[in-house]
Amino acid sequence: MAGAMEGQRVLVTGAAGFIGFHLTQRLLTEGATVLGVDNLNTYYDPALKQARLRALTHPRFTFEALDIATQGSLAAAWQSFAPDSVAHLAAQAGVRYSLKEPRAYGHSNLDGFLEVLEASRADPATPVLYASSSSVYGANTKVPFHETDPVDRPVSLYAATKRANEVMAQSYAALFGLRLTGLRFFTVYGPWGRPDMAYWGFTEALLDGREINVFNHGRVWRDFTYVDEVTEAISRLLRTPGGGPDEPGRVVPEVPHRLFNIGNHTPVAVGDFLAILERLTGRTALRRDLPMQPGDVERTWADVSALQAATGFSPTTPLDVGLARFVEWYRGWRAGG
Repeated sequence: MAGAMEGQRVLVTGAAGFIGFHLTQRLLTEGATVLGVDNLNTYYDPALKQARLRALTHPRFTFEALDIATQGSLAAAWQSFAPDSVAHLAAQAGVRYSLKEPRAYGHSNLDGFLEVLEASRADPATPVLYASSSSVYGANTKVPFHETDPVDRPVSLYAATKRANEVMAQSYAALFGLRLTGLRFFTVYGPWGRPDMAYWGFTEALLDGREINVFNHGRVWRDFTYVDEVTEAISRLLRTPGGGPDEPGRVVPEVPHRLFNIGNHTPVAVGDFLAILERLTGRTALRRDLPMQPGDVERTWADVSALQAATGFSPTTPLDVGLARFVEWYRGWRAGG
């Protein structure tokens, strides 16, 4: 909605990342002034991050390259910019990568988040939204996943760091009255996405005629959530930064810390997801069916009733519609434009 954030100053960490880029675009369209920070690491090709930043060229957007885990660096940028709200999306992503490079997760997701909390502690009136993950539900089998479900069985270090973020946020909110909101994202996809995600890798392999690894023989269900609807939810939550003890999403009534699932609440089997991509690309997959990978879970499925109650919105984009938009974008990106 044009003008929805008119005059607001928003600090976005991870602004060169997938969701951070889309959120920054949306906030600029809505009239906000945005400071974006990112360390532009090499987890995937930094050229994609640089291309996103070029697409963000705007008189109300400023970018600063910094590592939020460096003590005091984020606090200095925060103090200088004086934001009205903060969207903390910077993190080391990826479930499988956490098995290979665990220290990257301690650095970005634990040390980095502590710097966010300390900066927020110095500015307690400014609300902070931060990225969590559906991975926190781990080995849970009760579906759909609700924010009040126990989350004490993570199956990857990535999931453990995201759950640690939630617990850290709860403690800081309780101690210092910080207005914190955690967002449990469910398999976000769309244009300008991440090359390590299945939708990107499958599309690339289909167009190249390469073999595709399909884990658990395609019997894995994911709650795929289109990125524009994720940014719609974030924008609405930035405009509704919190109320009293009875507001939706509160972990406990007396502490101003909320948790929300951000998902499409419609799980799709990976086998069906691949079939949609086959139709959209006009190619037949060369499948290699494999067992479940360590760190993966069989099913994700978001209960979004709390998000709906708080914002009047929940994602609904059908997977075939969202994937069609991604494939169209990807063909253009692959062609160099």
